[in-house]
Amino acid sequence: MLDLEPLFVCAQRGPLGEALMSDDYARGRRDGLRLALAILAAEEAKWEGRLGKSPSWRTNATREVRHKALQVAQKRVQTVLNRLMPKDDAEADVELASALEKLGL
Repeated sequence: MLDLEPLFVCAQRGPLGEALMSDDYARGRRDGLRLALAILAAEEAKWEGRLGKSPSWRTNATREVRHKALQVAQKRVQTVLNRLMPKDDAEADVELASALEKLGL
C-alpha cells in the first residue's frame, strides 16, 4: 500500500502517535469553519423569513425541513470548530483578535 503520510502537512506525531497539524494549517481550518458558519447563518436567515408564507402546505413543509437542516448543520460545524480551537486561552484570544483586526472590527 502506498504511504501518503509524507504528503500531508500534519506529518508530525504527538505523544500518543496521533498526527499533529501545523499551526497555519489548523488556523486555516478554523477560518474555513468560521466562513461556513457565516454562510449557514445567512442561509438560515433567508429561509426563516420564508417560513409559512406560501399558500401551499407542501412548500411550507419543505421550507421548514430545509430551515431545520440548516440549523442542524450550523450546530455541527460549531461543534467541530469548538473541538479544533486551541486549549490555551491566550493563544485563542490572540487568534480571535487577529481575525477581528483583519475584518476591521
